[in-house]
Amino acid sequence: MLRVLRETLERHPGWTVCGDASNGLEAVSQTAELVPDLVILDLTMPELNGIQAGRTIHTAAPNIPLLLFTQHLFEGQVEEQARKNGFSGGVQKGEHGSLVAGIEALLRGETFFPSASNLRNQTRDDQPPDAVE
Repeated sequence: MLRVLRETLERHPGWTVCGDASNGLEAVSQTAELVPDLVILDLTMPELNGIQAGRTIHTAAPNIPLLLFTQHLFEGQVEEQARKNGFSGGVQKGEHGSLVAGIEALLRGETFFPSASNLRNQTRDDQPPDAVE
């Protein structure tokens, strides 16, 4: 998944991926070292999960926008916890159009937490006309 995410981001004109981490502790360390324009964190990372890593990053560098990238965004209190811990946005995995839109919004200083119903509608609209649900 990390490779696909990196490829998606690198295809966007003007964006460069300056690092990637296999766990939350690496994400915190690399953010401090590289000082990126934006950090994307997966909720289910080992060592520190995405919320824990995001809280640590936000405390140390509150001006770096954080985007949660997860399958669990709309389950339970995940979005609420993300917001409380410094995240400016969240994107459901598999929604690459939303990923790009979310990153663009955060880089403009906006927040980006699409509703579950909007994501379902967007997914339907993005399918080719002959797709069957």
